[in-house]
Amino acid sequence: MSREGPGWLSCAATLLLLHTLGLDSRNVKQVVFGFIVALQVQPGTSRDRLVYHAIGVLQCAVFIAAVFLFCRSVLATKNTPGWTGQGKVLLFPCKTTHSRFFPKKHSFDYSYLVVGIPVGWEGISGGLVSSSSKKQSWFSSPKKGWYHVNSEDYLYRGDGHLSLRDKLDVYLKSQGVEPAHYPHAYLVTAARFLGYHFNPVSFWYLYSADMSLRCMVLEVNNTFDERRMYLLTPEELEVDELEGSRPDSVASVGSDGKPPMFKQQWPKDFHVSPFNSRKGQYSLLASDPLRALAEGQSPIDTTITLKSNKGHSKLVARIISEGHAADPSFMGLVQKAKFLLSWWWVGFITFPRIVREAGRLWFQKKLHVWYRPEPLKESIGRNADSAEQQLEIAFKKYLRYLVDQSQAAIAVHYIPSGIPDSGRELMLSPSAKSGPDNTEEVEFKVLTPAFYTRFISYAHDLEALFSELRESCTVWVSRPDLLPKLLFKKPAVTLEAQSPLDYVCFEAIRYLRRRPERIVRPLTSSHTPSPSSASATVVDIREFRISSMDAFILHQEDEQLRRQYRSLVLRLFIAERFAFGSLLLVDATLILLRTLLAWTLAFAWQGKWRVLGVSLAILFNGYV
Repeated sequence: MSREGPGWLSCAATLLLLHTLGLDSRNVKQVVFGFIVALQVQPGTSRDRLVYHAIGVLQCAVFIAAVFLFCRSVLATKNTPGWTGQGKVLLFPCKTTHSRFFPKKHSFDYSYLVVGIPVGWEGISGGLVSSSSKKQSWFSSPKKGWYHVNSEDYLYRGDGHLSLRDKLDVYLKSQGVEPAHYPHAYLVTAARFLGYHFNPVSFWYLYSADMSLRCMVLEVNNTFDERRMYLLTPEELEVDELEGSRPDSVASVGSDGKPPMFKQQWPKDFHVSPFNSRKGQYSLLASDPLRALAEGQSPIDTTITLKSNKGHSKLVARIISEGHAADPSFMGLVQKAKFLLSWWWVGFITFPRIVREAGRLWFQKKLHVWYRPEPLKESIGRNADSAEQQLEIAFKKYLRYLVDQSQAAIAVHYIPSGIPDSGRELMLSPSAKSGPDNTEEVEFKVLTPAFYTRFISYAHDLEALFSELRESCTVWVSRPDLLPKLLFKKPAVTLEAQSPLDYVCFEAIRYLRRRPERIVRPLTSSHTPSPSSASATVVDIREFRISSMDAFILHQEDEQLRRQYRSLVLRLFIAERFAFGSLLLVDATLILLRTLLAWTLAFAWQGKWRVLGVSLAILFNGYV
């Protein structure tokens, strides 16, 4: 038993790691469990030694492959031919500075490295910098550099098969701007290094046909995986009107011989720093990198100033070039090695540097913290986790069902949040399909993936949508007055299960369901709730029943959808009640129990019956 005890724990730890990485499919669990059990059945035999030798050979093969890929990347000097557009691929060594003036003074600076690439260029430059919109095998001809720009990481989520130029055109059209007005574009960004990516802000420089800088797009990311794009267009340009208000902006022409600066200002509506609220105004002063390069000036010189509502400067952030830009296509082997040794670490410590300065502001300067509010409709929410992605599939199917059942002529434009490669979807009711002239349109935009896990906690659809719309602000609806036509009042739903397991699980879901607490926004660390608000609890006196969405899933013929939904919702409710809201803690407990039972079953019989026990244990571990 001393040998078998550690065995099942190591097996459970391996399965938990696979679950955390999202690799715990049924077949993978069965293969891994069977492999570990096989190592424990008859230790010391020739078969056991053979397995360990095979593991050693595999480790050597992985090491040799890693060395091969490393050498190939360093020695690669091939450049992708064919680019005849404006601009070239460059590496810009920079320094960034931050100066806070209010409410406490605080300054710091550190080195920073950005990559500049012409938007539309794809390929590899000198083995150092690459850009692509397609996934490529590492064992094909070298098409990835040390610094890689992937179109999937930029602008709106997903659509990694599109090029940067294609995604930029789609974004411009969504803002009411004709892409043909800006035939040339240049992107300055912190590229991926060996797959790692942390990019606070990217700068898109958009040029007219005569290579005049006429527009910029600032793509801002916060540490919560949320994103906001600001399209900044000078007022004097004769372009189509943008949706909403246009930022005040002018193109400032230098009178001291320096290249003209791009100057603009716009309202702040995105949560970036926990030490600033979502109010205020930004101003931008940026150089034209392509013109500055042509004139021998500093190519990167961008200053962003945050001002309060009263016009006081609170924070000034600047990024400026240090030294000359490096052209990877003209760098030799020694130059590339020196450059990598000098700059490989910069991207990895950007986030730790931010955390260090935040700690100083909190502990030394005693600044108040603004808790993160949910994003506004102009922003892009974080990526959904695996649970939210599964619930989004069920919710979208349920929303289609509601639209199909509606008696009114309604067209619903559904926009999910945090789901890669899942864009806007148009859903038409039967009346809207037959009589489009009288159709009323409504835009249903989910602002954060948290909406999906919160929606299932309500027993009543109308209450769920109005609470999430008005109180917690996890969803935005253009025409809330049309929701009653979509969510018509339905009689109480009875539990009609297709199997005893369905009945037990959905009855447990009904019993554990409780209305989620309102998301309070935004409060600072200095806020102390009043005794009345702290003790006030909303109690639902109605008897909780099975929700309409539960009933819809129960009547689906897709057994896999029913199984995934009931398992996920039940685990989420158990986590909310008993595991501090941690689904991972619930899953870890279930994996430990399942592995222990399967391990006990595998070693319950001896002799010729052991094969049967192991087979049953493998099946049990895969299906439970």
